[in-house]
Amino acid sequence: MEIGIYTFGDVGVHPITKQVVTPQQRIHNLIEEIELADQLGLDVFAVGEHHRPDYAVSAPAVVLGAAAVKTKQIRLSSAVTVLSSDDPVRVFQQFATIDLLSAGRAEIMAGRGSFIESFPLFGYDLDDYDALFSEKLELLLQLNEQEFITWKGKHTQSIDHRGVYPRPYQKKLPIWIAVGGTPESIVRTAEHGLPMALAIIGGLPSGFVPHINLYSEIYTKAGHDIDRMQVSINSHTYIADDSQQAADEFYPPYADVMTRIGKERGWPPANRQHYNAALSSKGSLLVGSPQQVIDKILYEYELFGHTRFLAQMSLGAMPHDKILHAIELLGTQVAPAIRKYTKEEKNKAVAGK
Repeated sequence: MEIGIYTFGDVGVHPITKQVVTPQQRIHNLIEEIELADQLGLDVFAVGEHHRPDYAVSAPAVVLGAAAVKTKQIRLSSAVTVLSSDDPVRVFQQFATIDLLSAGRAEIMAGRGSFIESFPLFGYDLDDYDALFSEKLELLLQLNEQEFITWKGKHTQSIDHRGVYPRPYQKKLPIWIAVGGTPESIVRTAEHGLPMALAIIGGLPSGFVPHINLYSEIYTKAGHDIDRMQVSINSHTYIADDSQQAADEFYPPYADVMTRIGKERGWPPANRQHYNAALSSKGSLLVGSPQQVIDKILYEYELFGHTRFLAQMSLGAMPHDKILHAIELLGTQVAPAIRKYTKEEKNKAVAGK
């Protein structure tokens, strides 16, 4: 299993210490986090796209381009590229450039986005929410397949046999689709044979098993090789030296973020009782000591058989030094144990065929 990190570049004020994280600080901290993850041998670092005051990253390709020249081996992805409100040609060109800078380490994780600010900002109608993503995904996939493209667009531009440059260092850019759990998104991803990233940030992970089953079923029915199927589970994660320390350090920024977003969406405010329930062995939060996080990743692996796990650690105004330590624990203790176990399980499966 690949182990990595994703972030939205959160900014703000720590609810307890009142320490301020500015956009300038956050971007510089983010590059340092990516460098450390690379040095520790983690597999992936992904950066989200938002157009809100509580996040510093609206242009993930710029951040990833900076990271490309600071790193040597880690894969660099968006998390996500809000494809519905972007131009697929520009997205392809930007990530092809990152791929050239990094000698073949760029990925695109495309999604419809969990917030809507980008739609009016770039002149798109929310009534076209799904149609925009569907058409732009088809264009992006075609751009990835061929240098010269002819395309008749409804929500996109029409293109008459034009070349699109630069071409990536890799033969093709890996394109993942991030889904929030809607069956239509899962089916579309599976029919295309694309890797799927599923965010689990609430509820019980066991409740998401039907989503993975649906993806696997449609993937196979569409004629794709099941041995090439890739699934990423993306979750809120924080690691400290012991479980109580982890729980106490992560809760204030977590509660601050979830309460703020919940107010926008009609959710109840976060509270410690629900938080503690999510920390349980079968809950959605991967917060605790290295061994507790190992155990929970392996519990989810038994549920899903996923090939990648991405941890969202820097939630809210988490102190930078604590995030660096959490990344260190992920890279030195958690990742080696997960890789060892999943490799042994894969070898057993191959031997049993």
